[in-house]
Amino acid sequence: MLYLRLFIEFLKVGLFSIGGGLATLPFLREMAVNTGWFTEADLADMIAVSESTPGPIGVNMATYVGFTVGGVPGAIISTLGLITPSVIIILLIALFLKNFKDNKYVQGAFYGLRPTSTGLIAAAGLSVAYLVFINPLFLETKSLLNLLDWKAVILAAVLIVLTRFVDQTKKLHPIIFIAASAVIGIILKF
Repeated sequence: MLYLRLFIEFLKVGLFSIGGGLATLPFLREMAVNTGWFTEADLADMIAVSESTPGPIGVNMATYVGFTVGGVPGAIISTLGLITPSVIIILLIALFLKNFKDNKYVQGAFYGLRPTSTGLIAAAGLSVAYLVFINPLFLETKSLLNLLDWKAVILAAVLIVLTRFVDQTKKLHPIIFIAASAVIGIILKF
C-alpha cells in the first residue's frame, strides 16, 4: 500500500508541476504536511542534496523521498510516478503537435503555460528562501532579533559578491561554490 501511495503522490506532482524541478517544491511541501513522510528541515536537506547531485532536481527529490520512505523499491516507484505524466504527455504531444504546430490555439496554450511555470518557480524560490533565511527560533519567540538566520544571510551575501562582483571568482565553476558552501555549512553547523 505504501508503494501505491508513493506512486500516486508523485504522479500528482509530476502531472501538475509544470516548469521543471523547482516547480515541484510547493507540491512537496504539501506532501510533507499531508503524509508526514518528511519535515520542512528534511525538505531543505533534500533540496541541498538534489541540487548538488547530477540529474534533474525533481527526479532527485522523488528518488530521495522514495528511498527514505520505502528503500530502493520506494525510490524506483516514486521516480516512475514523477516521470510517468511527462513521458505520456511528451509522447502525445509528439504525435499530435506535428499536425497542429501552426494552430493558433496550440500556440496560445503554450504561451499561456509560461506565466504558470514562472509562478511555480517563483513560489519554489520563495519557499527555499524562507527555509534558508528564516530562523526557526523566530517561530517560537516571535522576537524580531531572531527573525533571520544570520549565518545563512552572511553566506548568501558573500556568495553573491564572489559570483557577481569579484572578477577573479565570478568565472569559477558553480560546483566550487556549492562545495565551499557545504564545507562552511558543516563547520558552522547550519
